[in-house]
Amino acid sequence: MIRKRRVGETRVGRARVSPDGPGPSYGRVTWARRTAIPVPAGPSVAAMRVLVTGGAGFIGSQIVRTLAADGHEPVVLDALLPSAHGASVPPPPPGVRSVVADVRDREAVAGALTGIDAVCHQAAMVGLGKDFADAPQYVGCNDFGTAVLLAEMAAAGIRDLVLAGSMVVYGEGRYDCPRHGVVRPGPRSVADLDAGRFEPRCPSCRSELVPGLVTEDAPVDPRNVYAATKLAQEHLAAAWTRATGGRAVALRYHNVYGPGMPRDTPYAGVASFFRSALARGESPRVFEDGGQRRDFVHVRDVATANVTALAALRERGPGSFDAYNTGSGVPHTIGEMAWALASAHGGPAPVVTGEYRLGDVRHVTADSRRLREELGWKPATDFVTGMREFATEPLRGAG
Repeated sequence: MIRKRRVGETRVGRARVSPDGPGPSYGRVTWARRTAIPVPAGPSVAAMRVLVTGGAGFIGSQIVRTLAADGHEPVVLDALLPSAHGASVPPPPPGVRSVVADVRDREAVAGALTGIDAVCHQAAMVGLGKDFADAPQYVGCNDFGTAVLLAEMAAAGIRDLVLAGSMVVYGEGRYDCPRHGVVRPGPRSVADLDAGRFEPRCPSCRSELVPGLVTEDAPVDPRNVYAATKLAQEHLAAAWTRATGGRAVALRYHNVYGPGMPRDTPYAGVASFFRSALARGESPRVFEDGGQRRDFVHVRDVATANVTALAALRERGPGSFDAYNTGSGVPHTIGEMAWALASAHGGPAPVVTGEYRLGDVRHVTADSRRLREELGWKPATDFVTGMREFATEPLRGAG
């Protein structure tokens, strides 16, 4: 349902992949031909064979490339859903084996896990969805799919997992009230949003709040179906570690952007919406007043975080589970991003519409110090450089 100021959010299905050359087909599983991946001299850790679910998607494909470049052997498991990529999918790097299957297919997952050392689980249905009728699909893709994967990992004796988490588990971010300190405002009302009152207020005194950086110790408060399923994925992973002695890390991604985002599709994030509009010669449409604070992190940095976490798992004890914020650490507003892209692209200026989406939070920005301090990861692409590159880099075509 769309109101005057509200636009229905959309979702991203699991990613898609093209096998690297023709290969024999076994029903729902297709194996690409394999060639040796050159291993660079002196890799930082022993080479691993890593299954990347959703490995043809926007983030997953970048992880695959990073793993291969670092001397590891990635294997892609992907359902090839048209909703993610349209008619064409960039091929994986030479020598990368690809399995075309749904993560909910136990037989296919079991086959894909043969000989695997660790799993990087990216496959998911994302976004707010069109309405609550999408809930069964979200739960099926995200939670049932994760349960199938973990059960087959347990059966195969695979004990290392990096999970694609999300900042949406926090709901609204951190806020400070001058009188009451740290507070957690409730969901914004339709009446306030219709009136253009977008900033949350203190639940006790209704004072204006100061947004801050949310840490991993903040209470979780998922406020839509997608957020609930992402938190459930973490709980499943934690239960799996306790039951099997496995080791898992969840990387709570903030707003990821960069090359390879899908174009002209509702199944993408705000950075892709703005970039697609500019490619059509249109102004980016900025919801609310453009003052929403987010942490925009480049996809290359997210891929590096995944590879760093995979290596770190080898030093963890059995039964361990940890979640890490994965962001740049430098907040920017939605409006700033729209202006940065429009300026670098040379396109029309953004238009602030005042529209809103129920389920969106006003501000959520990450404190990623724990990931830096414990695993030694740090983002390499700053906001200005990343947006300038993204403004002209190709997007993934949609059908």
